[in-house]
Amino acid sequence: MALKVAELFAGVGGFRLGLEKNGFKIIWSNQWEPLTKTQHASMVYEKRFGKENHSNVDIALVPTDDIPDHDLLCGGFPCQDYSVATTLNNSRGLIGRKGVLWWSIHRILNEKGNNRPKYLFLENVDRLLKSPANQRGRDFAVMLQSLNELGYAIEWRVINAAEYGMPQRRRRIFFLGYHKSTDIYKKLTKMDINKWIFEAGVITNAFPISPKGELQNFDLQGDLVELTNKFNKNKKLSPFLNTGLMIDGKVSTIKTEPNYEGKEVMLRDIIQNGSIDKTFFIKNEDKDKWEYLKGAKKEKRVTKTGFEYNYSEGGMIYPDRLNKPSRTIITGEGGPSPSRFKHVIKTKQGLRRLTPIELERLNMFPDDHTKLEGITDAKRAFFMGNALVVGIVEKIGNALNIKLKQ
Repeated sequence: MALKVAELFAGVGGFRLGLEKNGFKIIWSNQWEPLTKTQHASMVYEKRFGKENHSNVDIALVPTDDIPDHDLLCGGFPCQDYSVATTLNNSRGLIGRKGVLWWSIHRILNEKGNNRPKYLFLENVDRLLKSPANQRGRDFAVMLQSLNELGYAIEWRVINAAEYGMPQRRRRIFFLGYHKSTDIYKKLTKMDINKWIFEAGVITNAFPISPKGELQNFDLQGDLVELTNKFNKNKKLSPFLNTGLMIDGKVSTIKTEPNYEGKEVMLRDIIQNGSIDKTFFIKNEDKDKWEYLKGAKKEKRVTKTGFEYNYSEGGMIYPDRLNKPSRTIITGEGGPSPSRFKHVIKTKQGLRRLTPIELERLNMFPDDHTKLEGITDAKRAFFMGNALVVGIVEKIGNALNIKLKQ
């Protein structure tokens, strides 16, 4: 019987695409962008999947009773407060404007009571493991403890899609939760931690790994307020490594590396053939600006207040290499203006930016998934900068299916 899924922070449906390929049934979804009047992502989602059981309301305002009971809760909850777009010293972690949406997940799980979902499948930027700057790992510790109090065991892994043959170097943390009422949780309590992490676990069956250090163990001590105030205070390093497991408040974590020898997909493999609109090509008058922004710099700069300082940064590879997986797509990928971070490739017709279809392919979405009247190419690029790599969800979904049948 197919697992029933509620998809939060749905974006344009990356989780749904990956899970539906494995027979999961999405019975309810929610997408709301608080900073825009026109809900473009929700428009795309409804066009692709239909309006039925889709909510375009701030999740913080959706009563839990309006969300149907489900077996699995999934979502890539907003990550602006943990993202590399914000320096760690400025990161506001869980108290950040969007970071508080974590508590919408917690609220739904808590208020579902005896009907709370048996499984969780969540995604975020890997910086979550080490934020905020003055209490490395506190935010993740609070999340783990809050889920522990609700009866879940959690396994997590930082996955770089390109290290498993996918076309983009996109590093994200994925974590799975198993409620204590499930067979998986019961198996976990009886199994050697190393065996689960390296052989028997859901994530390792989807994405094999090898150890790159020793297993570290510690307990999450105190309630959520104590953790918030005291966890790892003034320590320079987070205790959470790229792979780990938490069960009954006990954390086991270890540094690991990918164990993959399969096919690799390069940037050149996703490039569109045929005619490309001229707006994607770099104008001759802009080439110097592109080269300056992409290049190495050592120069004096002056702030608006007149303060003079030395500025330096390394050069970017320009144009982007076609014989490697692409760099990470960012939300500012679209539009013709010169930029340090946008992708530029060299073709027979000249230097150009990536098209919306190419950006979709880098996240393993179907071609033109985000194409819709009234949606600009820049907005389509923004969607992909916010999206996840569908192939990761698909492989983890498949491994979870297999584990449920054992």
